Amino acid sequence: MRLPLAAASRAAAVVAVAGVVAVLPWLSGRDAAYTVLRARYADREATPEALAAVRAELGLDRGPLGIAVDWLSGVLRGDLGTSWISGRPVAPGTAEAVGVSLTLTLAALAVALVVAALLVVPALRAALAGRPRAGTGVTATVLVALPEFLLATLLLLVGAVWLGWFPPYGWAGPGHLPLPALALGLPAGGLLGRLLATAVTAAATEPWVRTWLLSGHGAPATGAALLRRALPSVAGQVGLVVVGLTGGAVAVEEVFAVPGLGRLTLGAASSQDLPVLQAGLLALLVLAAALGGAVAVLRRALLGGAAAPALPPALPPAAGRRRDRTLALGAALLLATVVVAGLLRDPYASAHPRLAPPSVSLPFGADASGRDLLARVGHGAVSTVGTALLVVAVCTLVGLLLGCLPRLAAGPVEVGNAVPPVVVGLVVGALLGASVPAAALAVGLVSWAPLAAHASALLEEARRAPYVEVLPLLGVGRARLLLVHLLPVVAGPVVRHAALRVPGVALALAALGFLGLGARPPSPEWGLLLAEGSSYVERAPWTVLAPAGALVLVAVAAVSATSLAPRRPHASRAAPARRRPGVGVGGPG
Repeated sequence: MRLPLAAASRAAAVVAVAGVVAVLPWLSGRDAAYTVLRARYADREATPEALAAVRAELGLDRGPLGIAVDWLSGVLRGDLGTSWISGRPVAPGTAEAVGVSLTLTLAALAVALVVAALLVVPALRAALAGRPRAGTGVTATVLVALPEFLLATLLLLVGAVWLGWFPPYGWAGPGHLPLPALALGLPAGGLLGRLLATAVTAAATEPWVRTWLLSGHGAPATGAALLRRALPSVAGQVGLVVVGLTGGAVAVEEVFAVPGLGRLTLGAASSQDLPVLQAGLLALLVLAAALGGAVAVLRRALLGGAAAPALPPALPPAAGRRRDRTLALGAALLLATVVVAGLLRDPYASAHPRLAPPSVSLPFGADASGRDLLARVGHGAVSTVGTALLVVAVCTLVGLLLGCLPRLAAGPVEVGNAVPPVVVGLVVGALLGASVPAAALAVGLVSWAPLAAHASALLEEARRAPYVEVLPLLGVGRARLLLVHLLPVVAGPVVRHAALRVPGVALALAALGFLGLGARPPSPEWGLLLAEGSSYVERAPWTVLAPAGALVLVAVAAVSATSLAPRRPHASRAAPARRRPGVGVGGPG
């Protein structure tokens, strides 16, 4: 029964996604006929007869089922339809955009791997010296906290404007690749580096490492073995990072005017060219699924067809915890000070000189409309961080609930993991319009999936504990077993995992605001502040440094505070270890 249920869940999830994309013209709630009439026949009056003729030409009069059947049958034949705006076939332009985006994604992945390698070196050296330690990873945290669209703007300013080393816009040759690849790859590399450093530190506490070091194994061989032992445990998260590159590419392509899939899809959403939007969304989903599948194949190759034993928790020593405590308290106090000071000011009054620099009366300066940036950052924290906390809280509850139904939720979890929030934001924006609730819904629709996958894995591990296996024999029912003996063990790690995702959710909300898919002016939402300030970053860099610094503070405070949380022993620690051949005292092969 297991395989059919899981397979049915996956099939239902894929059909649901395909169905939503197929009926976008019907669900959008806008009169696409009017858009097409204005784009193609500017001299014709929008009479009911003219609109009816356009609807008949587009097939909109056939209803949602007819639209879905036509589109899906065309996709199966390789026909993605015709652009409503240009009247040209969609498939050739989409194929070219896919090639550009794939090239950019692979280049960004190369950058991310280099950055991750540099960040994991200190942890590897400490492990080989016999003093494994897990630090806060401040450099990695700051890199992760910088939005791709902000990095893209800064790199454009420094690399193209100030230094003149690279062309600023377009896609005409290899010279146009470095800046977009760096903007995408640096945050991804920071996250990969932190994950790998933590996994290496955890692996270094296993007995075989000391045995290898005492027996005279060289540092290169032991280091390679440590990496091989650590990689499978983080391969799933690496897959999420790689998939996330496709979402970040939307904003980066928009900043650098790269004619890739993200820019194509965003332009189609804003112009209501739904056939192009459908093709772009389909291509983004396929690209994300392909990248995620490639990572899954790599993970299976690393594991050799067996499940890797769980790594022990990487607990930092006392000095590391003092540093974590200092960073967490410092970042939280500084952020609280900014928010409180900002809330006491008016975020909407244009009472100051345009782009006024920071001063005693204006600690963060003024924006292009003469509004106090300290006030806007403080009030924006309520919408940005408050919305992020609400989204994470809801996603945590959903993740714990669906984590208890792993086979039924298998399909939605895999689809949710494979779809970046920006892609969902494009769909939700096309259906509901741009707003803070729409952006929160878009991010929430995918942010629960990693938490559900984590909860499911922890529950399965906890069920293997000897004392849990014997409880049904003692008359403990399934509901009591789950609620009393399993969920309390699982809830702590999942909640800590959720806390680590607060900065990422805040960044996703900011990215949607930057792309015009979230809050609308004059809202002080941080993504909108970054979008408004990016046009003036050369003349007035404080317009972007203020909201960007606030995002970094949120990330540092969340990551540092999470590392201080007490780890309670896992139920599965008492379970017999399932040893993989070649892993244990003798090392990972």
